Amino acid sequence: MISSAEKAEPRRSGGGRARRTGWLLVFAAAMGFLEAAVVVYLREIYYPGGFRFPIVPMPMRIFVVELLREGATIGMILAIAALAGRDALDRFFVFGLVFGVWDLAYYASLRAALGWPESPGTWDILFLIPVPWLSPVLYPAIVSAFLIAGYAVHEALGASGRTLRLGRREWALASAGAATIVVSFCWRFRDVVEQRLPGPFPARLYLAGLAIAVLPFARAAWRGLRGGPAPR
Repeated sequence: MISSAEKAEPRRSGGGRARRTGWLLVFAAAMGFLEAAVVVYLREIYYPGGFRFPIVPMPMRIFVVELLREGATIGMILAIAALAGRDALDRFFVFGLVFGVWDLAYYASLRAALGWPESPGTWDILFLIPVPWLSPVLYPAIVSAFLIAGYAVHEALGASGRTLRLGRREWALASAGAATIVVSFCWRFRDVVEQRLPGPFPARLYLAGLAIAVLPFARAAWRGLRGGPAPR
């Protein structure tokens, strides 16, 4: 007997899933290149000799535009997730895919255009909201890789009629881990504000947050493979 939920949300064919994923990848990669192009222009103006710390101060009007650009970028990813997602859970994973591919495409584009970053240990400014986020590029790249992997597992389970579904406690744990990662990225924000070279990155804090965030999804994926119900 078919439930009302299954009637309202029929399983998408393999071709439909692949087509959707393909267009999401195109959008995210193009968005990453577009973001990189803007940064190429900014660095030509503010860092003609190559990007480096300490950060060169921007005029306030340019800084405000940069903040708005960052907000608009997140808004674009939210919009595509809302349009492409089948339900709230699916939209979450679509957001993760687009964010992850956008981030990696951004760094790949900068590498191709400027030869930067020179290595995974190269420091970068990640975001400016609400305070500057900074770290070696390796760490956000790892987060992006996990986001992409999460979408891949979600789609693989969905194609076989299963689901990657977390309980409330698992969502709370994953959120705590994500917040810890954000704290690690913001840990050295005063180094930007006070225009000095960044100090050591809090790698242990980051790794703890990553483990806390990933564990609930790993458990949910294993449970989905076995066909077990999500906990409360």
